[in-house]
This record gives sequence, structure tokens and C-alpha cells, in this order.
Amino acid sequence: MRTILSNDFVISDRGGVVENRHAVHAAVVDSTGKLLYALGDPSRLTLARSAAKPAQAVAILEAGTFEKFSFEDADLALMCASHSSEERHISRARGILSKIGAREEDLKCGGHTPVSEAVHHAWIKAGFKPTPACSNCSGKHAGMIAATKALEADVRSYHLPGHPLQVRIRKTVNEICGLGEQDSLWGLDGCNLPAPAFPLKFLSRMYASFASAVDSKQKDESPRIKAQASVFKAMSQNSEFVAGNDRFCTAFMQSFDGLVIGKLGADGCYGVGIRESECTRRIGAEGAVGIAVKIEDGNIGILYSAVTEILEQLHIGDASMRMKLEKFHSPEIKNTVGVVTGKVSPSFKLHRMQ
Repeated sequence: MRTILSNDFVISDRGGVVENRHAVHAAVVDSTGKLLYALGDPSRLTLARSAAKPAQAVAILEAGTFEKFSFEDADLALMCASHSSEERHISRARGILSKIGAREEDLKCGGHTPVSEAVHHAWIKAGFKPTPACSNCSGKHAGMIAATKALEADVRSYHLPGHPLQVRIRKTVNEICGLGEQDSLWGLDGCNLPAPAFPLKFLSRMYASFASAVDSKQKDESPRIKAQASVFKAMSQNSEFVAGNDRFCTAFMQSFDGLVIGKLGADGCYGVGIRESECTRRIGAEGAVGIAVKIEDGNIGILYSAVTEILEQLHIGDASMRMKLEKFHSPEIKNTVGVVTGKVSPSFKLHRMQ
């Protein structure tokens, strides 16, 4: 356990006066699991929330869903998504259900207000009431129903912790993170599915393992490595289905052109996987790199500021790639008439671990 240092914060100000200090926890590891850099407490027990979706998608793949059903990479990307409920997202979720002979009523996630403000305004104007396929987690749920069908298990209870699929998912998540069976805790997520919690540094290990998988040069790759490489490629090449228009995850993966994957988790959690490259070798990493970030108060805008600052301090990618994310880095704060009242400023410096 590390004590949070006085500068492990992102600051928001009003007229130059500090209004809020948002505590940041982060862990940066390489493919061996070595902790390279940290902020706050890199071992903070953290609910991964939707940042766990890539690992959950591996369990869906390993259940034989792609062999049984004619899915595309964009379908797999949606299974990893917290999407914006744009028409393309809803249509693809319904398309997955159609391919597996399931109904929208089978989804146990329910409908909700969309993440996208533009979509929300359009729904209000149209008097539209969201259905389960409109949930930002509908891709994950549809994928889990597909896996349940591939396992010939009961579809009605696919979401319950004791269901055979959820047992497989729990085992898969633990294995990818490098955890023992009893080392993770599980709560209930906002979409009505089990959500894992473990020390933050294990989330960074999870993401490093995905980047390592896509870089693997083994002649006889294991099914696990192939599945993880498939998830990385699906997310990085179909990032518009992982989030959506004007969303950080989509902008991040598009800007870094196949070098990274990134995934938001609710309440201020984020995971990044970075393929081995000159920039990872320069920071002393062996192989790929994983980054996990948690904002103590759960603020998502502050989270994006912290993630982009960490990428900047580590010099991940080139300057032109990072510049494309500038609007997320130090955004201005404006009042109701558009006057700038302050800004968001990362004030931390990553601590090199010896």
C-alpha cells in the first residue's frame, strides 16, 4: 500500500483558484508483470466494471461462439463495448441476436439513457423509449447469450453468478490477470452482470497480456493467445463500435493506429494495452505495456485527462498521435453562457518504481 502523494492529483480551477483535487491511482506494468511506474496506490482494490469486457469477451470466444455462428470482427468489438447507442450500435446488437436465434427480450440488461448527448436529444425529440438493445452493454449481453447457446446452457439465467458461463468467465478473467481463483471479488454491475474487483495493478497486467498476444510470434500459439489477439485486433480496427462519435475510447484507438487498445470502466476506471515498440522499450519495458487508471471520486472527464497525461509523460506513440487527444487532456470549463471559468490540469508526475 502506497500513501497518496500530495501531487497525485488532477486539479480543476475556477479563475485560477483550485476548486477540486481529484486523486489518481495508476499502475504501469510490462508483459512480465513488472511494475514500472505508479501513482497513488497501484494496489488499490478496484472494480474494473466495463474495463473487464475484453477479458469477458475471451471467454465468449473460447465457448466456441465464432465457430458456431457467423460473427464478424465488428460484432466482437461490440461485445467489448460501452457504446453510445447510435443506430449502428443498436442495429449490430440486434443483428447478433438474429444470428443466434435470440430475442431482444432475452437480454437481461434493460434500457437506459444513452451515453451520447446527441443521441439522448434525438430520443427525447422522437419520444423514444429505450429497449434492452439500446443499452451500452447490449453487445456484451448478446455475446454472452451466444456463448450460452454454444455451451447448450440455460439462456434464461445466463446473467447469474452461478451460471456455467459466468463460472467460465470468472476463471478466464482471473487467469488473464494472473490471479488465483480466490484472489478476485465480484459485485453486480450496472447492466446486471457480475463485475470483478482486484488490485489495480492486475488490471494493467490484463491489458499488457492483450497487447502481448497480438505481438506473439510463437509458431504454435495457444487458443488463449489467439483469442486475446482477436479481441485486440477487433477493438483497435473497429473502435467506432467500442464507444462512438466524440468518445474517448474511439478517438484514442483511431489516433494510435493499431498500437493500442483502451477501454473505459464506469466510475473512473480505464485500461490501456500498448504493443511492444520503440516507445515501450524506451521506458524500460520488456515486451508490451499495460496501464490501469482509477480516479478516486469516479469523475470520467478527469479520468481522460489523467490517461492522456500518462501517455504524454511516457511518450507513448508520437507527438502527433497524442495531440489528437488534446481536447481530453486539459479541457476548459465553461459556464452556462459559454464563458471560460477555469480548466482541468493534471498536476502529477509518474513515480518510477525501482
